[in-house]
Amino acid sequence: MAEGHGRYSCQDNQRFVKIARGSLNETRHWLRLAYARNLLTQEQSDRLHPLLNELSPKLNAYLNSLKQKPKG
Repeated sequence: MAEGHGRYSCQDNQRFVKIARGSLNETRHWLRLAYARNLLTQEQSDRLHPLLNELSPKLNAYLNSLKQKPKG
């Protein structure tokens, strides 16, 4: 996201936020897999899930705010 913020256009910034959102979903997938393979404890998983659940709506809200900005 920091890389997208420094870009020249709002569209570039939006693209990087969408990439960040995809990475967040990928992280969820790998955490589920790590837990299923006993690489994470229940406690570790329980600590990480609220962070991911908090980030998802924030990323979406940020993306929506970028879409509402006037282009220029």
